[in-house]
Amino acid sequence: MKNQVQLITYVDRLGGGGIAQLQVLLQGPQGLLQGLFGGVHLLPFFYPIDGADAGFDPIDHTQVDPRLGAWADVRALSAQCDVMADVIVNHISADSPQFQDYSERGEASRYAGLFLTLDSVFPGGVDERQLLAVYRPRPGLPLTVATLKNGQKKLLWTTFTPKQLDIDVQHAEGRAYLDGILQRFADSGIRMVRLDAAGYAIKKAGASCFMMPETFAFIAEFAARAKALGIEVLVEIHSYYRRQIEIAQQVDWVYDFALPPLVLHAFFFKTAAPLKRWIALRPRNALTVLDTHDGIGIIDIGADSADRAGSPGLVPPAELDALVERIHAASQCQSRQATGAAASNLDLYQVNCTFFDALGGDERSYLLARALQFFLPGVPQVYYVGLLAGHNDMALLARSGVGRDINRHHYDQAEIAAALQRPVVQRLLQLIRLRNEHPAFQGRFELLESEPEVLAMRWQLDEHEALLRIDFRDLGHTLSFSGGAPLQF
Repeated sequence: MKNQVQLITYVDRLGGGGIAQLQVLLQGPQGLLQGLFGGVHLLPFFYPIDGADAGFDPIDHTQVDPRLGAWADVRALSAQCDVMADVIVNHISADSPQFQDYSERGEASRYAGLFLTLDSVFPGGVDERQLLAVYRPRPGLPLTVATLKNGQKKLLWTTFTPKQLDIDVQHAEGRAYLDGILQRFADSGIRMVRLDAAGYAIKKAGASCFMMPETFAFIAEFAARAKALGIEVLVEIHSYYRRQIEIAQQVDWVYDFALPPLVLHAFFFKTAAPLKRWIALRPRNALTVLDTHDGIGIIDIGADSADRAGSPGLVPPAELDALVERIHAASQCQSRQATGAAASNLDLYQVNCTFFDALGGDERSYLLARALQFFLPGVPQVYYVGLLAGHNDMALLARSGVGRDINRHHYDQAEIAAALQRPVVQRLLQLIRLRNEHPAFQGRFELLESEPEVLAMRWQLDEHEALLRIDFRDLGHTLSFSGGAPLQF
């Protein structure tokens, strides 16, 4: 993976075209984003992109949605820049050929063992205590009552939505299914995958069914299978921050999901203390993000839900609650309309809002947040809405009723061109180029001693240096680098 800023985007929501059109936007001679990014993470482009969960419920994970193009287009893009794609390991669509075969033939189907049921997870029966011990990212039990086409009734395991059926990744068919996806990716030039929903992939009676030792073992095994095909693995887990440190020791890359809420905490509470504590602990093999296609994670800096007394979070519970309210206030309560019980596709641990609006649309704070992100060790990813300093899409939220759509705007070419002329976006592009091109970022990182309210970081390589200092009391700052004039926001 190149040590340069990456873009994360839906193919059809940035420019309104397919993969070939996105390639022109990113790499074409007249492309509006030409030369900005060392890589691009294409959010699910599989068939179909408009299912129950915006492509995260594929009917066929090995088919490009024809509305976006074909594998030849992916291969052409991967020849121009690094491409990352999602491997959705936990589930498959209820409309998939595999489930349709099982629904018609029952136990005679070759896929009978692919789909998890209540009985397959709890073969000896289950009681209330065991069911309540299962960790849930959303309200309700992880089960859906289904009547198969052959007349049988089943309690299917569904961690997320009734249309997303959990699979047994340890079954021969489950393993073959995932290996087929990896091979298709490798053949198409994809050299990085994001392991989606991996924390829920293993189910075990009497346990939480989330980030267990068996889950870590599965992640390590899958990463080894991917590595054999020349593919790097990024693991996507929203959980207690120390679990990210554990996972980082087993895979190529993890997300720094603690960063977005800690950055907001620093601005709202005018202190860098929790943020600096995390910087001293965090794994270096991290992709840094401020925003993604999901919400702003809160669980990532909170206490361990399984052991609150003995495993405190990076910020106290009262400040965590206040942080959520500050985001709602800064966004003029728009985020409240998209979060929790206010919208479908519920996530119990995320606040749905664009990062720009979470900071109240304050351009200086936003640019300082991006500079902070780019200065941390790891590879920065910028979400397409964040790239354009996008506002909450309340119209899309109203139409879909899906909370996360508040941060999934559809940009046409004219909107992109207009957004790129905004001063805040121009300054962000300047920061991206600085991060990509300055030699200091290939050198040694140092977190400098400073007051609790101040964050100071430095990169050095031979005679090259880059320094960022932010005083969160008044947002006074220094961003200096050898060979150029200091930047001020």
